Amino acid sequence: MGINFALSSPKKKTQTEKTNYNKFEFDWRTHMKTSTKRTILAAAISSACLLTAMPSYAEGSFTANASATSNYIWRGLTQTTNEAAVQGGIDYAHESGFYAGTWASNVSYESDDIYSYEHDMYFGFSGESEGIAYDFGYLYYNYDDEANFDFAEVYGTVGMGGLSLTVYLLAHTEADEGENQDFGFAQASYTSLDYSMEILNGTELGFHVGYHEGDFAEAFNGVEGYADYGVSIAKDGFSFAVTGTNLDDDGADALDNDAVKFTVAYSMDFEL
Repeated sequence: MGINFALSSPKKKTQTEKTNYNKFEFDWRTHMKTSTKRTILAAAISSACLLTAMPSYAEGSFTANASATSNYIWRGLTQTTNEAAVQGGIDYAHESGFYAGTWASNVSYESDDIYSYEHDMYFGFSGESEGIAYDFGYLYYNYDDEANFDFAEVYGTVGMGGLSLTVYLLAHTEADEGENQDFGFAQASYTSLDYSMEILNGTELGFHVGYHEGDFAEAFNGVEGYADYGVSIAKDGFSFAVTGTNLDDDGADALDNDAVKFTVAYSMDFEL
């Protein structure tokens, strides 16, 4: 949900980033718009698009995280007008596989718009069976009251080894539908395929491709259905990501979301 590079969070941004959880390297922050939620890795490549690592939790444990990134990328799109972001959150996880948490970041989509923050809340259940890892949950994206664009998604991920497939579906939103728009359940979706591998003594290399579509996605992002892609490398809290989209430069996108973006980030985790 650094770079939320969902390989893996307005624009929920995948977030993103990772550490081993139940033997499954999945940066669930990628779920968030957020997608620099921690060490950018290949999920958010995120959300975002870079992924950050998911911590390993003991029974009933709490952890906190903090990060700084040169650009908050979510599903290939900047959430901070290509400026820096400071992010952080608190997570709870039980050995049963249940987890819950909250995460926040500054955001901006125009020089003087009404958006100033993104606050995500989520819960889910993850685990592993016969070599297949899984993660299912609910994620709520909260923005400034004046924006009137809060929304929520349900998500599911399955993975084996370093490969994972994730699908996010619109659950509900407070935004009003425009003419000929449908903001109903599952009428907007984001699908991502991510692969991560360890190289050079603990350095993580991640690859990501994703596709975002639906009336709500278009209303929120300001662009029609599009694909995003990215590559990330991370070690010891530092991460670097290269992300892009298949959007065309029609002269109307002041955010340069049609351009390839380079992002650096640093994240830390703390036991509480």
